[in-house]
Order: sequence, then C-alpha cells, then structure tokens
Amino acid sequence: MTAKELIQLMPAAFKAETAGNMDAIIQYDISEPMYCIIRSGACEVAEGMHENPTVTIKMADDDLVNLMTGELDGMTAFMTGKLKLDGDMMLAQRLGTLFDATRLET
Repeated sequence: MTAKELIQLMPAAFKAETAGNMDAIIQYDISEPMYCIIRSGACEVAEGMHENPTVTIKMADDDLVNLMTGELDGMTAFMTGKLKLDGDMMLAQRLGTLFDATRLET
C-alpha cells in the first residue's frame, strides 16, 4: 500500500471520541502531498499543500507507511532524521491516539 492510499483511509480510522473538539490541519509532505482536516469530530483528506497547516510531517513515502502501520516508531524516526516536523509538536505526538491503525489495512 502506498502512503497516499493509507492517508486516504484515515477518515475511516479516525477516532472522533479521542479528538474531542480539535481543529487542526495535518500536512503530509510526501511525494504526492496530502493533508487531513480534523474539525467538528470529523476527518477528511485532500490532495496538495494546505496554505496554513497546524503541523507538517515530512517523510519518505515508505517511512510514512511504516510509521502508520506500526513498523516504525515515531520517536525513533524523529531522532534518526526520517521524520521532520514543522509546527505543533504536541499535536504530532498525539496523532497515534487519533487513528486506529488496524483500520488502515485493506
């Protein structure tokens, strides 16, 4: 599965009860950039670069797939330079709790 395909599955994996009243834009700076909009207990994805994301995650596509499927630890990826963040670091740390990785499988 590609990084783009995984991101497209994120609305189905979204845990609205965990997000509460969060209002955020998560930009994925990958080979085909995409972003998630989390607002009013819902999650939707779009292609391209958002003009004002809350946090930007920059990774190689394969590394993002491994991160999202639990094969790569986020802290390890960050410390080894495989994951670069810009913006709200606290939000980036919470992302794992906002999505059910088991629902990212087809």
